[in-house]
Amino acid sequence: MRSSSPFFKMALLLGLLSAIGPFAIDMYLPALPAIGQALRADIGAVQMSLTAFFLSLGAGQLLYGPVSDMVGRKPPLYAGLVLFALASVGCALATDIHTLIALRFVQGLGAAAGMAIPRAVVRDLHTGTDAARLMSLLILVFSVSPILAPLAGSAVIAVAGWRGVFWAVTLAAVAGLAMMVTQLRETRPASERVESSLGSALSAYGVLLRDWHYLGLVFIGGFAMAGFFTYLANSSFVMIDHYGLSPALYSVAFGVNAAAFIGASQFTGSLGERFGLVGLVKFGVVASGMAMLAMFTYFAAGGDSLWVLIVLYFIASGFMGLVIPTTGVLALEMHGAIAGTASALLGTLQMLTGALAMAVVGLFTDGRPLPMVAGMAGGALIALVLTWLTLGSVRSEPTRRTQEA
Repeated sequence: MRSSSPFFKMALLLGLLSAIGPFAIDMYLPALPAIGQALRADIGAVQMSLTAFFLSLGAGQLLYGPVSDMVGRKPPLYAGLVLFALASVGCALATDIHTLIALRFVQGLGAAAGMAIPRAVVRDLHTGTDAARLMSLLILVFSVSPILAPLAGSAVIAVAGWRGVFWAVTLAAVAGLAMMVTQLRETRPASERVESSLGSALSAYGVLLRDWHYLGLVFIGGFAMAGFFTYLANSSFVMIDHYGLSPALYSVAFGVNAAAFIGASQFTGSLGERFGLVGLVKFGVVASGMAMLAMFTYFAAGGDSLWVLIVLYFIASGFMGLVIPTTGVLALEMHGAIAGTASALLGTLQMLTGALAMAVVGLFTDGRPLPMVAGMAGGALIALVLTWLTLGSVRSEPTRRTQEA
């Protein structure tokens, strides 16, 4: 029986490394209106700085995953955090929106390392419900960011303005580098890298892109996340400008929904053992989709209550907490030999799905809730269809815990 202390220590470390990039998103959200005013940019231009970050955060993982299979997990993590820190300094010094957008793109490239590689480390160490437990614990740490980061961002903005946000995430990257040096061991030993090369990486991508079961699981999680990305890009304008919340109250409202996701995700291991990981995904997708559909129906009929938005999205977020970590574990389950590459492609496709959703919804954004809610509900319903196509004929059986890989 494994000691729980190293298990939780690894979850904490990987979660913190994964959270550095999202911290740069969530801490930044309360500043979006202020950035638009300071740089004389409209809503669409300011949102483009967020979209650019997501695009590079997704695309960059395609590089880091195979490289981590070839040279080990730690070297590309070092490179990514250094790039992220340098770009963050540039963002803090930006004087126009176009420079900020370009530097946010570079910042996302650096953050991509922290998104792709920790998932591969999980697969290096565990499979089955042990992997689900570690992934959910990683998400617990990772998801503290949506609760604390907007609050921290509001506090930093009040003291140092929006540029202070970027100095703060620079310090977070430096702290991440220090943790890696002292706490993270290499989980991809040289003996397992012998057959890893650029050619094998390209071949691995070919295998993954022909694996419809893998792709189905990736996009179930991707479209579930697309609703969250739509909320990320639009919620500050809706809640601050439309409903009149202060940045601090907006941060609290944002954090409440994140708490639902975090809390539910912690039950994936125990529920997976009892009902099976496949059954967990099916249930979570259906329940989340119903909550999203109810929210869209209300706003499409002319409703305009902030409380309805918060309560129904709280419910939907909780059920998404069962879906997203579980689909990630199932997608990587059969690809342990190319876990870095499989994790990278998963992250890239999900981030690009989210960025596409933000861009499409951005065409209809008018500062009111309905365009945002429509995008959120659309992502949930597409995930529901994909679940039926991918897992509809798959039996759900309780999953036994596996030994360390």
